[in-house]
Amino acid sequence: MLDAILWGLTQGLTEFLPISSSGHLVLVPAVLGRDGPDLATSAVLHLGTLAAVLLYFRAEVGQVLRLTTEGKQLLRLLVIGTIPAAVIGFTFLDGFEALNDNPTGVAITLIILGVGLYATRWIRPGERAVDDSSNTDAVAMGFGQALALIPGVSRSGATIAVGMGRGFSREQAARYSFLLGIPAIAGAGFFEFIELAREGGGITAATWVGMGVAAVSGYAAIALLLRLIGRVGLVPFGIYCVGFGTLALFLV
Repeated sequence: MLDAILWGLTQGLTEFLPISSSGHLVLVPAVLGRDGPDLATSAVLHLGTLAAVLLYFRAEVGQVLRLTTEGKQLLRLLVIGTIPAAVIGFTFLDGFEALNDNPTGVAITLIILGVGLYATRWIRPGERAVDDSSNTDAVAMGFGQALALIPGVSRSGATIAVGMGRGFSREQAARYSFLLGIPAIAGAGFFEFIELAREGGGITAATWVGMGVAAVSGYAAIALLLRLIGRVGLVPFGIYCVGFGTLALFLV
């Protein structure tokens, strides 16, 4: 039960804060000397974070489902933005999965991520909003999201940085990142459930508790980042990534 809560908290916070969920789910078990979440736990935790982002952005999701003018535009942007990661992920799936077995490499990647996030301090904040997004913006965000296929690279960190570079305000870049994460998180959970069904694995009560923790902590992480990012940007998260990655190098 304690492990499920730990992994739920780790997944929920790091999926949306720009500090890499994949990196933490590799490094936290390595640092603590524990086994990481199994396939069943990982699949259900994705359901938790999916529930968090769907609930937080329920108004936007409702527009998409009702196919309003705004909803159709958002759906188009999300489809275009999802294609790069989907194509790259399917092409190099085995290679990316193999990287999870190298905690030292993940720690180094997390440090590189931290340096990149810190460097965003020199990006001048823009004023563009998600509603102003073009197909070119969606493609750029999609390639930023594809970087997160590398364990240790934060999906939200990479896409927010790309959004800032495209002239979006920090808050709007974060909203864009979270909305783009809906199909990505859903897809990851879907394929994990398929693999779980093939292996005949089961889901325990503790795993469902972990899902609830992931949902609550994920919702809180979204709200926290959207409230803070306009004032602090990505720099504090970059400092954290460098610090945690360096610590992990000495402990794994």
